[in-house]
Amino acid sequence: MKLEGIHHVSAITANADKNHDFFTRILGMRLVKKSVNQDSTSSYHLFYADAVGTPGTDMTYFDIPMAGRTYAGVSSISNTALRVKSEEALHYWMDRFSEHGVPHGEIAEVFGRSALAFQDFEGSRLMLVVDDGTGIEYGIPWAKAGIPEDFAIVGLGHVRLTVRKNDKTAKVLTEIMGFRQIGSYPPQVPGMKEILVFSTGKGGPAGEVHLEERTDLPVERPGRGSVHHVAFRVKTYEEYSKWNDYLRSNGFMTSGEVDRYYFKAIYFREPNGILFELSTDEPGFATDEPMETLGEKLALPPFLEPKREQIEASLRPLAINK
Repeated sequence: MKLEGIHHVSAITANADKNHDFFTRILGMRLVKKSVNQDSTSSYHLFYADAVGTPGTDMTYFDIPMAGRTYAGVSSISNTALRVKSEEALHYWMDRFSEHGVPHGEIAEVFGRSALAFQDFEGSRLMLVVDDGTGIEYGIPWAKAGIPEDFAIVGLGHVRLTVRKNDKTAKVLTEIMGFRQIGSYPPQVPGMKEILVFSTGKGGPAGEVHLEERTDLPVERPGRGSVHHVAFRVKTYEEYSKWNDYLRSNGFMTSGEVDRYYFKAIYFREPNGILFELSTDEPGFATDEPMETLGEKLALPPFLEPKREQIEASLRPLAINK
């Protein structure tokens, strides 16, 4: 069994309208699915991805209007990277962020790659990172967003995990999940350990987890802009069917096999409490909508369809464009 890289990252927003505007108009990603949180159907679940919803390109948000602010700390997914193709693209994005008032840093090096840190309006901790294309394949840019194709976002990059002690998380990544440690880079805070880098699949940013140890922080109090979980790609149903038993035999409490309709999932927490998900590439977001109109209507999986009227009545209207 081999994980193929990052599948998706799911975070929290308190304002779905502004969240949609940020990810589609400013970042140029496509809303490929407008659905609901299947565990709490009065809440929207929005999926932003490339032009066709390729696994490994989607950043998703649960809409929780009453979510408070995030107090950053350990036991968290503290940064999510998005891939671009060149440093020239980073300069384009610096200008675009300045034009739209998006908080951002300067171009800097992260594990030998040029990167640009930025935040959305709720403080989501994000980063653009240059991917040279030698690892996991690029996604397909969404041409209708108006971003030049050469500069467009082409998928998720690495996630950074921030933990109190990194040894047990590192052991799970390597001994249980099959990642390999490929290096490290200097910490962001003087006096802390180097940030460890683990890779899976074909490698590159889309196959990496960066593990940061911080002994100076409390446990994170999540809220708007915080990340709920990270999912990793399982290529085949055959491998997926083995993961639950494998994890349980190694002492993990899991969700069991969960059918999300657009993919199948298994959830579990690593030793520092961060929620991991294993998700299948198939069947994908076009299983219940034409590719041309993905994300334009409220999509419900078949097991929720009989409750559509009740669900729609519980949802607040969204003022979002197609």
